[in-house]
Amino acid sequence: MEKEELAKLKLPDTPGVYFFLGTRKEILYIGKATSLKNRVRSYFVNDILETRSPLIEQMVTLAKTVEFTTTDSVLEALILETNLIRSHKPKYNTKSKDDKSYNHLIITNEDWPRVLVVRGKDLTEKYTSDEIKYHFGPFTSGTLFHEAIKIVRKLFQFYDTKTAVDAPQSKFVRGKIDFNRQLGLYPDVQNKIEYKKTIRHLKLFFMGKKHKIIVELEKEMMKLAKDEKFEEAYLIKKKIFALNHIQDIALIKAETKVYRDNKTIRIEAYDIAHLAGEDMVGAMTVIEGREPKKSEYRKFKIKTLTNANDPAALAEILDRRLFHSEWILPQIVVVDGSTAQKNVAEKILKKHHQTIPVVAVVKDDRHKASYLIGPKNLLLLYKLDILFANDEAHRFAINFFRKTKRKRALK
Repeated sequence: MEKEELAKLKLPDTPGVYFFLGTRKEILYIGKATSLKNRVRSYFVNDILETRSPLIEQMVTLAKTVEFTTTDSVLEALILETNLIRSHKPKYNTKSKDDKSYNHLIITNEDWPRVLVVRGKDLTEKYTSDEIKYHFGPFTSGTLFHEAIKIVRKLFQFYDTKTAVDAPQSKFVRGKIDFNRQLGLYPDVQNKIEYKKTIRHLKLFFMGKKHKIIVELEKEMMKLAKDEKFEEAYLIKKKIFALNHIQDIALIKAETKVYRDNKTIRIEAYDIAHLAGEDMVGAMTVIEGREPKKSEYRKFKIKTLTNANDPAALAEILDRRLFHSEWILPQIVVVDGSTAQKNVAEKILKKHHQTIPVVAVVKDDRHKASYLIGPKNLLLLYKLDILFANDEAHRFAINFFRKTKRKRALK
């Protein structure tokens, strides 16, 4: 898709969800935005490869058009995006697929349902299908999701205790529940019927059916007014106003910060581990958007060496990695070592016709990062990400080395 075609789309400067569509109108990618106009435009810049990723650049090239749905708030855009990605599973929304570290929202199947934030890996390990009544997610940005939950709590007060609400509680837990009621985090009235109505509305909200909640509340308000229960009718009116005017400034700020600081820069880091050349192994870790992509970590047993030679071992694993054309390429390669490792990595990348910048993390006698060697602009922008990726590679390599050594010792 070309930049010139954007003008025809008449994108609004409002929150919503956008869809990049392919030749057969298939959905290639789904995203959310504070401003649909500004966000979609950001895909048509000259440095998209640096600011996004090769995968996103490819997606934009393949896309034939963009469609969109507006929402009343950024909060609703976040929820709609999550639901649509889960339903359609677009090819290029790789960050939303099968990652067990992402957050999910569950509503328990109990007399007093609890609303809990759960990591993907805990969904099946800690809860059975019978214990979960409703499930939403995954929400790919922890920062945005936690800001969203704060806003949702102002609209719907719910329990999130570690144990069932009607289970025996310690004096401390009972005091905490009472305190949270006073703060407006938990329901202030112990009315099971009213609470289940709140849970139903919360479910509808996360299903993207806010309009249905408002219709129900308006009917309830009219009935209360007819029965001359004006104070109760006024409280319902306040709820309707809050839903129609969702205060999500904090979420907008968080979304802007995440987008600015987290332009899906992809970093691959490499490290070698051995003991005087014995049981030599290598590891590759991936950091994308400041989050580890553990499903894409890779282990390598060194096949071509019998003596300790870290630069040569690095050359072997990087060479083997680059033969995997199906693996997404990074914007930065990080190596553990100094100029020798950096030069070797650049040589192997050149051999495979890749011009990816390389950063070397030089360590001191205690194996702590002393300084970095690489392009100054990247070191300025991504120093913390580079160090994080390097730490992950070192940890992953050491763990693999220990397992390899243990297996050999057992044999």
